[in-house]
Amino acid sequence: MSMLRQDDRELLVNRFRDELLAPVMLTAFTRKPYVLDSPNLECEFCRETEELVSEVAELSDKIVLNIREYSPDDGAASSLGVDKLPAVVIAGDESRGVTFYGIPGGFEFNTFVDGIIDVSRNATMLPAPVKEIVRGVNRDLHVQVFYTLTCPYCPSAVRTAHQMAVENPKHIRADAVEAAEFPLLVSKYDVIAVPTVVVNDRIEFEGALPEAEFVNHVLQATA
Repeated sequence: MSMLRQDDRELLVNRFRDELLAPVMLTAFTRKPYVLDSPNLECEFCRETEELVSEVAELSDKIVLNIREYSPDDGAASSLGVDKLPAVVIAGDESRGVTFYGIPGGFEFNTFVDGIIDVSRNATMLPAPVKEIVRGVNRDLHVQVFYTLTCPYCPSAVRTAHQMAVENPKHIRADAVEAAEFPLLVSKYDVIAVPTVVVNDRIEFEGALPEAEFVNHVLQATA
């Protein structure tokens, strides 16, 4: 059974045809058997993640899909900072720092599609003054946004974080982390609401903010 409805497939075909420029690599890290003993590598939704990204990749010849079975010794995983499963990394010639941990579905599916387009175009919809600030960041930032599939407020936070990574791939890495799939991380960071934003491994703020305020909060966290 297809994970995408036919009308959604048709809309995406048209959107990818009109908006994709350069090729995009979707690398999905999964593992079989899908449920393992290692806390970060239990992969209850690996199968669904593989199916979803495969269906999306079929809709454009500019989307290249690479499904890899995760291994701690995998140099590709290490170079992309992947340490949890399932992981989907959206990469282009410039960007390597746009990642979903957990299935990019529910309210986040459109964010996933927007991320593919941003990486393909190597450009975002951030306002020009915000872009200038983000591009001027010269220290390494790792931004994690915890979301759930049913949270209507989470996409804006995930989207802004991912756009930051596209605008400044040298210094900014942005992860969307599906809270229900990673309970140990939820406990580690004491996540009690979504979206929750963690910057450089410490919790910083909750809630969806306008783009300029979001960026300002992220930068204040490491000032």
